[in-house]
Amino acid sequence: MELAADFVFGPLPPIEEPAAPAATGEAVALAAAAADPLGPLAGLAGTWAGRGFNVIWRPHPLKPSGQDRFLELNVTSEQLAFGPALKDIPNRGLLQPNISLAGLNYLQQISDDNTSTNQHFEPGLWVTAPTTSDPKEPRTVARLASIPHGTTILVQGTAHASAGRPAIPDVSIKPFTIGNPAQTFDFAEQTLATPTQFRTSGAGLTGVTQRMVNNPNTVLRSAIASQHITATTTLHVSSRDAALPGGGTANIAFLTGAKDGPNAVAARVTATFWLETLQGDAQPRQLQYSQLVLLNFNGLSWPHITVATLKKQS
Repeated sequence: MELAADFVFGPLPPIEEPAAPAATGEAVALAAAAADPLGPLAGLAGTWAGRGFNVIWRPHPLKPSGQDRFLELNVTSEQLAFGPALKDIPNRGLLQPNISLAGLNYLQQISDDNTSTNQHFEPGLWVTAPTTSDPKEPRTVARLASIPHGTTILVQGTAHASAGRPAIPDVSIKPFTIGNPAQTFDFAEQTLATPTQFRTSGAGLTGVTQRMVNNPNTVLRSAIASQHITATTTLHVSSRDAALPGGGTANIAFLTGAKDGPNAVAARVTATFWLETLQGDAQPRQLQYSQLVLLNFNGLSWPHITVATLKKQS
């Protein structure tokens, strides 16, 4: 079922206009948000498609194998559709005047390009919140996602625009002791030249290189190496951000586990989306993203990394 194009919220009583803030800077920010409620999210609207790469350390039953992990590697095809826009989403205030959010619903579908098997399905929302006084925060963006395996996430952060191409950092798939990212581990599955039954093999590895496994973000860098990108809007969100008092993950009982520990709990999510305007375009027509999910099981945090480069279709 698709969202009705003319859907609008009808809060009772209506959200009243907020009182003018004392600070001039806040007044300007609120006026800008009212004039352009989607703000940095506006460029997401539409349908996108492309390819990417996925790495996930899956838990493996200890009995009878004695092995706690399996490394799955996927060259991916993806469709990501946003919209239509949701505006004037009412949020009632107690410690400050009421605010209105705005956003876009989305549906993400990912398949393995080598095996033509469906891999991921995710409905959700991107929303933006105006500047607030209590808590005192600038304009923020957030993504609310539901994953059918039994996890929901709320990642939040900020957005900024810059000239030129994005600065895409390195990212590692090395597991580490829970709570101690500096204490990493190297396992045989990470080296493609090392035979193992606990890693994707055969046709599933077509197009996968050791460079990609070592640093999945090299897939993104390679995709834009020869492009002239004139402007980038960066959306950076996390389920746990020290600067913002919100966000988080929730998992079903099977994932969370009991006294013996989790089967595989999604403990933390961080994602960066880059909306890119190429030379000759008036608006962003390329979308790249890198997402890191930490899956905790058997005493370690196991990185689950997904990256993709998508082109706007409509």
